[in-house]
Amino acid sequence: MPKMKTKRSAAKRFKFTGTGKIRRNKAFKSHILEKKSPKRKRNLRKAGLVSKTDYKRVKKMLPYA
Repeated sequence: MPKMKTKRSAAKRFKFTGTGKIRRNKAFKSHILEKKSPKRKRNLRKAGLVSKTDYKRVKKMLPYA
């Protein structure tokens, strides 16, 4: 059986933590930043975790991670 291909877009967006959770960056941080408060922009910098409803879908895109 041939090797499975990793979805490269997913590989650039997600990283696995040491405990096996999947880290992701938060959305809404690229433009229209003037109207967003400094506190909101600061919190968008922090990494979030993939929800358990999406975990299986992301794991499928990254077969060797």
